Amino acid sequence: MAASRNRPTFEKQYKTAIARGRGAQLRAASASYDTTTKRIAIELSNGTLFAFPPSLVQGLHAATPEALAAIEIYGAGTALHWEQLDVDFELSALLAGVFGTRAWMRELGRKGGSMSSPAKARAARANGRKGGRPRSA
Repeated sequence: MAASRNRPTFEKQYKTAIARGRGAQLRAASASYDTTTKRIAIELSNGTLFAFPPSLVQGLHAATPEALAAIEIYGAGTALHWEQLDVDFELSALLAGVFGTRAWMRELGRKGGSMSSPAKARAARANGRKGGRPRSA
């Protein structure tokens, strides 16, 4: 009996929560290619700025600055589109660091793991002095 009396209150609260959630979703307010930093910059609806190098993104990695600059915002700010390149990305995926298909992301990880740095070289030398990498069982 008490549950049926609370149903109208629940319905009202539920609709209010859904409306607030839609308004809270981050959206792209503007997007551009910055030729100085060589990054795509997206200003979000909350005023923050998100920028990334196009070399990380599948379909954008070999594009010209002119093609990169031709960014369109789609879906009320939920997606980015490059007509000339036939590339589309959901804003939520970019913000989550997903820059392409699983195969693309796997390749990015492989390349990152093979990068050399002074710290990595020092660690490899120290490991070599200890007898190298342990054999797997």
